[in-house]
Amino acid sequence: MRAAVATGTGGPEVLSVGEVEAPSPAAGEVLIEVVATAVNRADTLQRQGFYPPPPGASETIGLECSGRVVGLGEGVTGWSVGDEVCALLAGGGYAELVAVPVGQVMPVPGGVSLIEAAGLPEVAATVWSNVFMTAHLAKGERFLVHGGAGGIGTMAIQLAAARGAEVFATAGSPAKLELCRSLGATHVIDYREDDFVEVLAEAGGADVILDNMGAKYLGRNVDALATGGRLVVIGMQGGAKGELDLSVLLRKRASVTATSLRARPVTEKAAICCGVVENVWPLVAAGAIRPIVETTMPLEDVARGHQLMEDGSHSGKIVLTL
Repeated sequence: MRAAVATGTGGPEVLSVGEVEAPSPAAGEVLIEVVATAVNRADTLQRQGFYPPPPGASETIGLECSGRVVGLGEGVTGWSVGDEVCALLAGGGYAELVAVPVGQVMPVPGGVSLIEAAGLPEVAATVWSNVFMTAHLAKGERFLVHGGAGGIGTMAIQLAAARGAEVFATAGSPAKLELCRSLGATHVIDYREDDFVEVLAEAGGADVILDNMGAKYLGRNVDALATGGRLVVIGMQGGAKGELDLSVLLRKRASVTATSLRARPVTEKAAICCGVVENVWPLVAAGAIRPIVETTMPLEDVARGHQLMEDGSHSGKIVLTL
């Protein structure tokens, strides 16, 4: 089958499209003919050799996809050949076919095209699992997301706002700040000019912070928390090692949690996907949340897609079509 392949680890130029062996669905798996997939930050790390797939997962890059069911493994119920679906993957999305544990296969939300649906599973599962299942963001609480114009950020703003939170978002250009505002952020912060700690302090502190920067923002994020605040770290774009003043954490009775999605057990991913279908998809179908796709391009342009992701100038999702 046709799939993205890498000549080794390195820059986007190592990626091209070639032929690899097609998968077959094992027991409990669904075989999907991929219509589209999306580029995620983790994909660029895998390409560089820093984020290998978990044991047993496909070596092909790609953490989400949309498409049609073309095969069912032993014991699979609830799906039929021809069903249009989207899925959360441990790998294999940049290919014509991918085999997925049945619990990670989700229906396409109402009102969303298959192309748009390709960019929903990873961001929806990340935000739902971290902001709501882990940090328990509640109606009326103050929520801060860094990188509000990115894939995760655009979903986090919309979902938090739809569930009644007061949303703060950081971004780095007038256009991105306006996008955050249009999606439901009531407070937008230009991280090039303004200190998010000061902004949150004036508001009373953040009850929940979703952070992809890691070490660079660790201390400042804790400073920005309200009493009882919860910081969830999901990325290390700003480094892996930072200093944490435990006295501040103790004084605020706050918590810091670090999570990842890809390496979680299949049962945990299934529970997350179930929560997404139950709690997020109805909001998408109602128009309260919309997919934010900046650009689509054919799989053959995968290297350009990775370069666009690394340039950081895009907003929302970068979708690759097959």
